Amino acid sequence: MSIEAIHLISIAGHLGNPYIGVYCVASNKHAFVPRDIEDSLFEAIEESLEVKALKFSVSSATIIGALTAMNSNGVVLSNFASDDEIDLVPKGLEVARMQEKFNAAGNNILVTDKAALVNPGVLGETLKTLRDVFDVEVARGTIAGVATVGSVALATGKGIICHPRATEDNIAKLKDLFKVPVTLATLNYGTPWLGACAIANDKGAVVGEKTTPIEMGKLEDGLHLY
Repeated sequence: MSIEAIHLISIAGHLGNPYIGVYCVASNKHAFVPRDIEDSLFEAIEESLEVKALKFSVSSATIIGALTAMNSNGVVLSNFASDDEIDLVPKGLEVARMQEKFNAAGNNILVTDKAALVNPGVLGETLKTLRDVFDVEVARGTIAGVATVGSVALATGKGIICHPRATEDNIAKLKDLFKVPVTLATLNYGTPWLGACAIANDKGAVVGEKTTPIEMGKLEDGLHLY
């Protein structure tokens, strides 16, 4: 399995940082990427993840990964998303806006085709919406004391890599909820914000270029990308 290392400056222009998970989001079927992405990187993401990529925005912003959570069943966007943007979501996917103060969906939700973990402050009404859209079990929780669980972990149907200070209780809950192994890791040369550093699905991953060979190996092992 090939894991592509991509520096985000090529995707986000003047932003010039390797936090691809802030700007892109992926599932086993789709990837949403910034509208100004270079063609070569657009194609690399499609090839690495074996998905159809869509040039997208949320409230005209490029930080799609921070504002969007997605699995194969549906998409949840920040409530800032416009009707025109929602109309671009591929047919067959359920879609909803996150209508509350924790509206940065990508930061506050860790989701796969098996389950979802969300910021413990999320409202009960929102939990119901998430269950309906993602069609999976949804639970509240933190990782390493961080409520923005989508920013500190990277989860697929094969495995989870998460913040190196995740507790034994955190790990046990993740294993029980997602039914996959959990590995402590960092990306981008020691960064614990794994969800911000990469995008991944069951078939591949795309990471920031600061990620070291050792970190790449940990990601490959933790997500079972062989």
